[in-house]
Amino acid sequence: MENPTWHNIHPDFQLNQASYTIEELGKFAESLTEKEAPFQKSIGDFLSDWISDAPTLTVRTSGSTGNPKTIVLKKQHMVNSAWATGAYFGLHPKQQALLCLPCTGIAGKMMLVRAMVLGLHLDYVEPSSTPLANNNKTYDFVAMVPLQVQNSIPQMDRVKQLIIGGAPVDSSLRSELVKLPVSAYETYGMTETITHIAVKKIDRGQANPFETLPDVSISQDDRGCLVIEAPKISDQKIITNDLVELIGQNQFNWLGRYDSIINSGGIKLVPEKIEEKLSSLIHPRFFVTGLQDDVLGKKLVLVVEGEPMNETALLQTIKSSEGISKYEVPKAIYFVKTFDETSTKKVDRKKTLEQIG
Repeated sequence: MENPTWHNIHPDFQLNQASYTIEELGKFAESLTEKEAPFQKSIGDFLSDWISDAPTLTVRTSGSTGNPKTIVLKKQHMVNSAWATGAYFGLHPKQQALLCLPCTGIAGKMMLVRAMVLGLHLDYVEPSSTPLANNNKTYDFVAMVPLQVQNSIPQMDRVKQLIIGGAPVDSSLRSELVKLPVSAYETYGMTETITHIAVKKIDRGQANPFETLPDVSISQDDRGCLVIEAPKISDQKIITNDLVELIGQNQFNWLGRYDSIINSGGIKLVPEKIEEKLSSLIHPRFFVTGLQDDVLGKKLVLVVEGEPMNETALLQTIKSSEGISKYEVPKAIYFVKTFDETSTKKVDRKKTLEQIG
């Protein structure tokens, strides 16, 4: 079947168990924009923008890896992205899907687009850290951020295919997911690529590389960062700040962010790789970063969410852990009661650091 345009709502599309023509969807969108709940307003706003005659719409990046910015996306590119996801995951009309991400971000918007394009039966719920807690339905396809997945492990037997984005999936969460019947995938993407352009299956006993979706070409620039060419979803080549190791023509390992590298006393540290090593040792949410230091230039510090714990014991556990070098041991630990988050539920590291002064 040839890809539809954005005005072709699939006849099997349902939203919270109701079917809509494009005219009916417009009226429903208007009713949502009058609701008090911000998550309903954002769904209504997006649907109104989507069914308008304008061939593009503006979206905001999350700001989790840099300053938020507004970019313009072609609706046809969003349709093409939805179609590629449907083909990769074998999605078909009338399958049950769940929207539990904020519709202010591209991930939430694209769940709606996939449903409209592919004819999915989509339920939407208010975004929360426990999105499966309030119903007993089984879903064929769900997208979540890692925190939602972690808090939904007891209900995850009701999800058949799960895509996880917004932040890396750490080793402890992977080890829990492989025990469950769900087919779980970590995704790689950003607003500019209209969510994921690559996925990796979370399998027992092996660390898979990311594999690109069809019609996506990848290369590296002179920094070792990923360069993406995907003409069906972007008119321009996308040069990222993501350090990668290329494996063949369509696979890569993600190493971390070029702009987050910490130069500590001449040693270059990649926070994401250190966080992966620490993920089996620290159970609350955490991250590592570099703070100014008179001797080292930048010193590595650990920021943990929640009430303070025994710092000496935690540092000793880290120091004695296999695979962690002496340079990767934090010079200080800070505890923050609650991490700040972006509007799309990602940890806002910059704002969280402001809490520690």
